[in-house]
Amino acid sequence: MAETYVALLRGINVGGKNVIRMAALRSVFEAEGFRDVVTYIQSGNVIFRAAGSTPGDLTIRIEEMLASAFDYQARVMLRSRKEMEAVVAGAPAGFGSQPDRHRYDVIFLRDTLTAHDAMDEVRVRPGVDEAWAGDGVLYFSRLISQASRSYLSRLVSMPVYQDMTIRNWNTTARLLQLMS
Repeated sequence: MAETYVALLRGINVGGKNVIRMAALRSVFEAEGFRDVVTYIQSGNVIFRAAGSTPGDLTIRIEEMLASAFDYQARVMLRSRKEMEAVVAGAPAGFGSQPDRHRYDVIFLRDTLTAHDAMDEVRVRPGVDEAWAGDGVLYFSRLISQASRSYLSRLVSMPVYQDMTIRNWNTTARLLQLMS
């Protein structure tokens, strides 16, 4: 039986680097035999169905496929529909509930990085940022009025950032809807 997954690609279509059209991305997935392939926005979210592979094997296969097709060092955070349901259900109380006041992000972690270890690397500025560990993710919020003081922007320069990708809360929730 085929399982529904979302591949969260890291580092594409950001600042003019690793520019990949979503139609081309969809075509590569389809050519590899994945079914019901759908992309969502330009930041590299690919929903598809696959059968008979472990998530670890799928991740390797997708990274190799993307590196070959687009000549970039692909890093993928793969989540099943059940895992995405747990991410959305596991959000801290009130997370996402004040979009006029806070920006909400989900930091998806590679399976080699635990949320506990990631929390040791992610800094928060009191009164500006908050972060919580989840299952394979970190939840991060920051005050919009103080966004320029947020420590989230420092994360991108840290080595641990290579093992994560960030999606805003609305995108995360929408991906789950598209998977269902």
